[in-house]
Amino acid sequence: MIGIMLGNRYEPLEKIGEGGMAVVYRATDHLLNRNVAVKVLKEQFSSDSEFVQKFKREATAAASLSDNNIVNIYDVGTQDDINYIVMEYVSGKTLKQIIKEEVRIPSEKTIEIAIQIAKAIKCAHKNNIIHRDIKPHNILVTEDGIVKVTDFGIAKASNSVTITNSNKIMGSAHYFSPEQAKGSFVDFRTDIYSLGIVMYEMVTGRVPYDAESPVSIALKHIQEPVVPPIKLNENVPESLNKLILKAVEKEPIKRYQTMEDMLVDLKKIENNQKLNLTEDDLNDDMTRIMDPVDVNDSYNNEEDYGYEDELEDKKPKPVLDSKKKKTILIVALFMLVIVIGAVSGYFAFSKHGNSVEAAVPNIVGMKQDEAKKLVESKKLNFVVGAKEKSDKPEGTVIECFPKAGTKVKVNSDVRVIISEGTDTMGVPNVVGIDLNTAKNIISSSGLSVGNISYRYSDTVSQGQVISQDPEADSKVKDGAKVNLVVSKGAEVKYVTVPDVSGRSIGDAEAILKNAGLRVAQNPVETSDKTKENLGVTNQSVGASQQVKEGTTVTLTYYVYKEPENKDDNGGSQNNNTEENSGNGTGENGGGQNSGGQQNENGNGGGSQNNGGSGNNSGGDKNPNPGTTGN
Repeated sequence: MIGIMLGNRYEPLEKIGEGGMAVVYRATDHLLNRNVAVKVLKEQFSSDSEFVQKFKREATAAASLSDNNIVNIYDVGTQDDINYIVMEYVSGKTLKQIIKEEVRIPSEKTIEIAIQIAKAIKCAHKNNIIHRDIKPHNILVTEDGIVKVTDFGIAKASNSVTITNSNKIMGSAHYFSPEQAKGSFVDFRTDIYSLGIVMYEMVTGRVPYDAESPVSIALKHIQEPVVPPIKLNENVPESLNKLILKAVEKEPIKRYQTMEDMLVDLKKIENNQKLNLTEDDLNDDMTRIMDPVDVNDSYNNEEDYGYEDELEDKKPKPVLDSKKKKTILIVALFMLVIVIGAVSGYFAFSKHGNSVEAAVPNIVGMKQDEAKKLVESKKLNFVVGAKEKSDKPEGTVIECFPKAGTKVKVNSDVRVIISEGTDTMGVPNVVGIDLNTAKNIISSSGLSVGNISYRYSDTVSQGQVISQDPEADSKVKDGAKVNLVVSKGAEVKYVTVPDVSGRSIGDAEAILKNAGLRVAQNPVETSDKTKENLGVTNQSVGASQQVKEGTTVTLTYYVYKEPENKDDNGGSQNNNTEENSGNGTGENGGGQNSGGQQNENGNGGGSQNNGGSGNNSGGDKNPNPGTTGN
């Protein structure tokens, strides 16, 4: 696995852990440049298509969990036969490692860790996710003491693999709830039991049940009473001892019913508040058959109780007058009536109450309200254990525990699972994203990529998604296909260049633009007015050539410009002429001296423009003609 790039971004660097179903690697996310943990499903499970489907679906659902005490799930993917989950990388130790190092974790620290675990499980339960594999191996503790619960979703996906048909979950047998071990109905209270076992191990340094085989351990969960942790560690506070014992009750109805309830009591212990975890002593108020009580009998202590017959002969007989005898007789008769009534009531109740059984009706497929009425008509309790997505209409009973036809005592619970309707999910928005990333997002959402088509686009870059079907946020079934249209970039078109020679610049420009070309003008000045009528004299791209649409064609044409005025002597007139100036025009118009200065003889010292001899230019008048300055 090391050296294989997963999803074109995740590179496994080293193996950091292994469980019954998967191997965990520390990896680098090259897209976001960060460390992540990649959990790769083992090959034997990857060949089970049903397991892989559940693995992906539940992991995707777990990705929606957001809690500081839950390891974040970033991505879920498949590459060839490799199925993997990308998770937050947590630097620290597992709780199992900490227990091995410390043997017994102090009660204060146990409470602190347990509160954080309970918060994580509470978040999962609110989102209808049962962890089902709470154990110290799946609990990470950072160096800062932050607890992170991991493996959400994978445990739920593995519910089809039981202890009898796979040895890959045997390591969890120490933390199984009795209902898990029996393979019966499992609800949120199974996580409460497992957390109780984890806390038991933290404070005692050992699990409550151990044996050579997982089956033997499972039987102990079902049959054997738990040794109170306080008997193994006298430093465990009584309140914590009672809390753990309540959490690991074998019957779910006797445990904490919600993680919120357990969390409240954990916080009370943390704050040194008193718990109200008293056991109900039902025997004191139980209806019973007993002898009439003689109002004159007195018991000085408990040791006398039950030995009246032995003491009867030793006690002096009290002397009673007739009035007292009459009173005693009346009281005795009254008590006898009460006893007879109690006995009659007891037998009537036994015959028509507790001993009466009822068959669980067949309610699978019925609407919840109808099923509830039918169950209650049989004097049974209708209890909604969970709600799950299914292809059955919302509100329909999809499972029932015990099964229909099972005979149970009246007032027993009939637990059901109610359908939440079709398993639908929102389609992610991948428009404007490159194709490979869009595929990963769709697959990670539990959907599949459908048909991919391509078309040109002037607005969407090549390789990016132009549109999708179904559209973003549409509700679809798990595994539905998402069709994509991908951009090929701007389409390149070729056009034929028309011949615009001799046409006016206006007409020529219109013709070229209509052909899909761009125009640049190149006017040339001329003093020949006749050339102005020639129109376009040259085009940079020749007629009939094939060029890309939008190519620029430069048009050359003549523009008439009136020539400048000449002075009387044929030279160009300088409107800025100034007599005696260095750049002035010579009086007799021979030529202009450029910036010349007068020499001793009055000749101009600069070169003369336009050639030829001329009078001294720029100097004082000289009766003798000057020569051209060099």
